[in-house]
Amino acid sequence: MVDKVAIVTGAAAGIGAACARRLAQDGIAVGVLDLDTARCADTVAAIAADGGRAIALGADIADRGQVRAALDQLCAAFGPVTIAVNNAGVTAFTPFAEITDEQWDFIYRVNVRGTFVVTQEVLPDMKAAAWGRIVNISSSSAQTGAVNMAHYSSSKGAVITLTRSLAQELGPLGITVNNIPPGSVMGTIMSEANRGKFNISDDTLKATIPVRRVGEPGDIANACAWLCLESSSYVTGQTIGVNGGRVVS
Repeated sequence: MVDKVAIVTGAAAGIGAACARRLAQDGIAVGVLDLDTARCADTVAAIAADGGRAIALGADIADRGQVRAALDQLCAAFGPVTIAVNNAGVTAFTPFAEITDEQWDFIYRVNVRGTFVVTQEVLPDMKAAAWGRIVNISSSSAQTGAVNMAHYSSSKGAVITLTRSLAQELGPLGITVNNIPPGSVMGTIMSEANRGKFNISDDTLKATIPVRRVGEPGDIANACAWLCLESSSYVTGQTIGVNGGRVVS
């Protein structure tokens, strides 16, 4: 058994992998979850190489039975889960008039229902411990809107609102709930899509960001790790923008 155990979804690569590795550096045992266990091998190996503890888990986050089975594996390996990082998500670029019911439902199934299911399933352990940390990874496009991304942006807006509601409901139980809306981050679907769909060069993209660089997965992971610490216990219901100044509040 270890003091803290976390589940990180969409942790096979990119932001999710960086968050999993960063939490492991703080001595937290991590369930590295993606659609199947094979995808998680590299992240688990990297954590082990750094002296951390992790287990590969496979699940469709919108399937409650699969999520429950994955959490049972994690609990059996390391103990109750009191940290959840809801990072898994899907994106798409489609003009609003052309979005089909199926496309809309798929985006919401993963981004909203998946976040709902994982959070609801980890809640009993957090309640029992009277302590918990939930970090939702949303998107800066939820704050600004985005052309041809009404389904994606609105789904991430729902994640932000879910965060605010849960923070108020779960705060008295010792559980904090916050969200991080990244801007363009290297090695992620959104970063590549931004440049590919809009034909934006690296230099042009950087020029739109006040700090004049594209983000790294580690930038998001560092903020996530802080939100999971005991020292952040007075921070809940917040949107912690890690976007290089793309969105200024």
